[in-house]
Amino acid sequence: MTQADTTRDPAHGATLTHGAAHDEDGHDDDGAAHGTLRGYLTGFVLSVVLTAIPFAIVMGQAFERSSTAALVLLAFGAVQIVVHMVYFLHMNARSEGGWTMLALIFTLVLVVITLAGSLWVMFHLNDNMMPPMTAHPELGVVPAPR
Repeated sequence: MTQADTTRDPAHGATLTHGAAHDEDGHDDDGAAHGTLRGYLTGFVLSVVLTAIPFAIVMGQAFERSSTAALVLLAFGAVQIVVHMVYFLHMNARSEGGWTMLALIFTLVLVVITLAGSLWVMFHLNDNMMPPMTAHPELGVVPAPR
């Protein structure tokens, strides 16, 4: 072995051969999933289907109550978010040692806390800060029972 074939690792004091000092196997194994054409096409088809079904639900007025339609649309939206994260962003428990999934979970927890807290504060502000309605029978205003 010549001097050109070896490298001294200053951090550990070990002598590395040329192949060990550099990642020459041509593989970048960072734990992240790499996309394939089949994976991208699967994600695309799922995205189109998950967009077309809610569109048909709204245009065909499939539900009598709009609140039911809204909940179904939200469910389809949540599934589509997961499809995009898996097939296009390649997020899984193995990518980057699990840190991307942990960051996503942390972000979701913060968003849920923020939204729930905001809704709770607005509800109680409306309930506690609005002046009571006074009865004006001549105007047709009758206070709601508490």
